[in-house]
Amino acid sequence: MKQVKIAGQQVPAMGIGTWHMGERSAQRETEIAAIQAGISAGARVVDTAEMYGSGKSENLVGEALKPFKREDIFLISKVLPENASQRRMEDSLDASLQRLRTDYLDVYLYHWRGSVPLAETVAELQRLQTTGKIRSWGISNFDIADLQELWNLPGGDQAVANEDLYHLGSRGLDYAVLPWQREHDLPLIAYSPIAQGDSWGHHLTTTPIVQQIAQAHHATIYQVLLAWVVRNPQVLAIPQTSSVAHMEQNIAAADLTLSAGELAALDEQFPAPTSKQPLDII
Repeated sequence: MKQVKIAGQQVPAMGIGTWHMGERSAQRETEIAAIQAGISAGARVVDTAEMYGSGKSENLVGEALKPFKREDIFLISKVLPENASQRRMEDSLDASLQRLRTDYLDVYLYHWRGSVPLAETVAELQRLQTTGKIRSWGISNFDIADLQELWNLPGGDQAVANEDLYHLGSRGLDYAVLPWQREHDLPLIAYSPIAQGDSWGHHLTTTPIVQQIAQAHHATIYQVLLAWVVRNPQVLAIPQTSSVAHMEQNIAAADLTLSAGELAALDEQFPAPTSKQPLDII
């Protein structure tokens, strides 16, 4: 299984996203079973946020992780912009930890930029790391200018990951963000790597070349889309599903390697940008 190094740890390149999970009580047992199936299939990374369901996702994750040893899980959560200040961040973190039934996070991400000065947010993330409540920190929804600004701040280069939207139909990161992150040894966490089941009009699942590649590998179309996302080192994908079968297929996609010819064919159908594109944020 492909691996990615984040915060000094090697983790499988396919993790578990939890956006939209925990919001419907009727789905709770199904969603817990899906998360547990993903971990049993080899996933280590579980990604959540205080924003997701206003804490309901964190609560669900905390319950789902109970059968597993904490040290076997690489747990990520995120702080909202309005809570990313010196005054409010630790209380926000404590609430997340309580919902997650743990005393630390492996990575705490600044979910997206808000009105709090970036220098203040970074300083507080650095301070929280010294408390042991977070092992490391990073950012999310940062574009190239944001990353450059971050790196020029005291301690800014201590970020261990940037989480952005990235999939075959949304390749804006390929122009500037991903090359910059590779140069600065900053891994990418790719959220919505299958464009929410290809529901955003990119026609990823109906394109003949994608279908042909899936047939050639005896794989699902979504496995091909995920294998494309993690084709390069330093990229971790965090697909979300409430289906046990789909979860197991997602995790297995980390073992699928696309050939140079297949990647070239996908590039021809879904070309990389030749100029700076606006950052996609959902």
